[in-house]
This record gives sequence, structure tokens and C-alpha cells, in this order.
Amino acid sequence: MEIISVIIADDHIIFRKGLRTVLNEIDNVKVIGEASNGNELLELLKTDKADVVLMDIKMPYMDGIAATKRISEKYPDTKIIALTMHEEIGYFNEMISSGALGFLLKKTNKEELEKALNAVACGDNYFSEEFIGNLNKRTEKNIKSTVKLSEREQEILEFICKGLSNVEIAAKLGLSQKTIDGHRARLFEKTGAVNAPNLVMFAVKNGLIKTQ
Repeated sequence: MEIISVIIADDHIIFRKGLRTVLNEIDNVKVIGEASNGNELLELLKTDKADVVLMDIKMPYMDGIAATKRISEKYPDTKIIALTMHEEIGYFNEMISSGALGFLLKKTNKEELEKALNAVACGDNYFSEEFIGNLNKRTEKNIKSTVKLSEREQEILEFICKGLSNVEIAAKLGLSQKTIDGHRARLFEKTGAVNAPNLVMFAVKNGLIKTQ
């Protein structure tokens, strides 16, 4: 089991300490540092290379969005998970566009944290199912997307929105990975998305998902 090195970036010290305690209970996770803003985080990364940064969005001096952009450019091997109390799609869009691979709410639990860290450390995406579900509930009922999906494409889209990889989707549906790859490619073509986060953004904006 490979150890995932993590840095926590959040301006609230009590939250950082509490999160560190939770992360220390996960066997393959090691917290190697803490930062209270983006500037401190970038200084820390000069000497301490992290696999994953758990990034708050609202921080002084340099916020999580700006820090994510800088890290994506300077330290592309360091993966970012937004960990925030803000549930607005605008923050999601900005963090994902800046290079974050995951998006979690601060009210998450240890099990979801562990799942997200393992997924993102491997280069996969992870989006809080509660966050996506809440966004979908707030999406206007009268939105009618011009994109028409087959029943199978709809099913695969919802799995992607839950953060599942093609391998996991293939196993759940009893299909080959090649078949899932083909459906995923068609979803990208139909929606104009260039990656999974873009696809999730499109799905939420257009009321295409039914996540509970």
C-alpha cells in the first residue's frame, strides 16, 4: 500500500488540526505539512513535495483558486482536492478549471476523504456526491438540454459524476473497459467536454444528472 503524502491548506487552525487528526486515522495517508494561505503553501512545496493538497478556497493573501493555478503549472505531479464549505457551482467551475481533480465539502466524513484521496492520487477525479446532488436539485426544472443521450450514456454519465473511473464503471455494468471508453468518448463529443470535470459541469448546468 503506497503512502499518500498530504498538505492541508486552510486559514482556520482549528479546522486544520481536526482534519489532521482524521487523516491520521487513514492507514495510507501521511500529513506532511499545513499552510494557512496560498503563499505559505507554495513556500512549503519548495521543500516538501506532496502527492495531494487539500485546498480551501477562501484564504487570505492568495486564495485556493490562485494557488491551484500556480501549483498546476509549477508542480503538475501534485494533485489538488478542493475542500470547502462553498457549494456554489461557480467555485466548482473555477477550481476545476484551475486544475483541481477533486471537490469535497467540509462536512464530508473519513470514508469519503479516504476514497477521494486514493482516487485523486492515482490521477482520477472525485466529486462529492452530496455536492453534485445538491446542485442538481437546485437546477431549474425547465432546463431542456439539446444534447440527447442514450440510456446507457445517461447511466455512464451519472457514474462519472460520482467519480468512478472507466475500470470501475466497466465492473459495475459488466461491460469491457473498451466499451466504456467508447461511450465516454461519445459523451465528450456530444457535450463538447474535454475532460471529466468539464463533463460534470455541463451535466449539472443542463440538468442531465439524477444523482440522489
